[in-house]
Amino acid sequence: MKVLKFGGSSLADSSQFAKVKAIVESDPAREVVVVSAPGKRNSGDNKITDLLYLVQAHIRYGVAYDNVMTMIRDRYREIAEGCGLSINVDALIDEAFEGVGKNTSVDYIVSRGEYFSAKLMAEYLGYTFVDAADWMFFDYSGKVKSDKTEAKLRELKGIYGNIVTPGFYGVYPNGEVKTFPRGGSDITGAIAAGCLDADVYENWTDVSGILMTDPRIVDHPKTIARVTYDELRELSYMGASVLHEDTVFPVRLKDIPVNIRNTNEPDDPGTIIREHFDDELEEETERFITGIAGKRNFSLISVYKSRIGEDKLSLLRKVLEVFDRYNIPVEQIPSGVDSFSVVFPSDSIKTRKHELMHELGDFEDIDNCALTEGISLIAVVGRQMAYRTGVSGKIFKTLGDHHINIRTIEQGADEINIMVGVFNEDFEKAVRVLYNSFAK
Repeated sequence: MKVLKFGGSSLADSSQFAKVKAIVESDPAREVVVVSAPGKRNSGDNKITDLLYLVQAHIRYGVAYDNVMTMIRDRYREIAEGCGLSINVDALIDEAFEGVGKNTSVDYIVSRGEYFSAKLMAEYLGYTFVDAADWMFFDYSGKVKSDKTEAKLRELKGIYGNIVTPGFYGVYPNGEVKTFPRGGSDITGAIAAGCLDADVYENWTDVSGILMTDPRIVDHPKTIARVTYDELRELSYMGASVLHEDTVFPVRLKDIPVNIRNTNEPDDPGTIIREHFDDELEEETERFITGIAGKRNFSLISVYKSRIGEDKLSLLRKVLEVFDRYNIPVEQIPSGVDSFSVVFPSDSIKTRKHELMHELGDFEDIDNCALTEGISLIAVVGRQMAYRTGVSGKIFKTLGDHHINIRTIEQGADEINIMVGVFNEDFEKAVRVLYNSFAK
């Protein structure tokens, strides 16, 4: 049994709804469908959720919003008419907004996009509509009540069989609608898959899986066929555009595979995410790199003390206490015999740079303290790297052969991540060089 979640781009209009219907009907195991609100049809278009936020703002300030509601109605009318549905869109929307006023919660108003979408999709597929408010339960702190949620969804699935349910929201104990953060439909889908012990959780979007690196830097990078959650976390942390780990936690807990698929290219296998893989594909063994990700604009402060010896730990602690007091997040701490550096995001000291350097410079047990700005960090991630000798050397040689200066080096304890720091001006070149050398 498979649980499917379709994102906003997959539901933008009637033609996208038709693609979803073809996908669902192509596999009888696709029994549970979670939907988002319709997204943009083109770059100049609006997401339904954004329009609903605008409606809520108009209501709050007592401004007429009929023109915004007309845009929303037109979107759903086009879907209903294009899919040949009998549902009365105007009546559906009128009923949902009856009595809506300044005291109506923003969560209720913005959640109606998913609600309407699910109503239409349920009729289109011939599945039963199950409101998320009937099974997704929060406590008053905003935490999902897992046991109650699972029991109710299992009950409803047992009664109705094939179902469509809205993503993004649930209810507090008093029945008031509570939304997840943006991207919450992914969380709903993962929770549904976990509750029902699905064999696969399919997350359908507008890309054919997770790319090996940023397509804005490398033209047409390959798709990652399979990735572990640990690798995913490393790539996501370094800025790769992938599912946030919070959205897949419910399925990770039960080791349910997540399959990232493309609604517009349904034959593409996409990317499989799971805790571990018992075998390795030939391409994974040969390439041994899963992905490359990076972020710009870091700085490093280098601290030097002659013959520091056993005092290094004490000095490091004092320096980190200063960082803590300034609320500066620490990214890396490269270390030498008589020195160490602290790497951190440049923005975190934008207005306090001179103050920080002056305070560190006043330390009696520091001989020299220097600030270097304009650093980018690049992570080369791969679970196969731990079993290959000389990987670090190959990475450093490749960058050196292309005249890219390495400022920092760090390898994770689990050996699935090697991170190098380069100057900002070398960032994109370094990513391309590493991709062309190791990912192809």
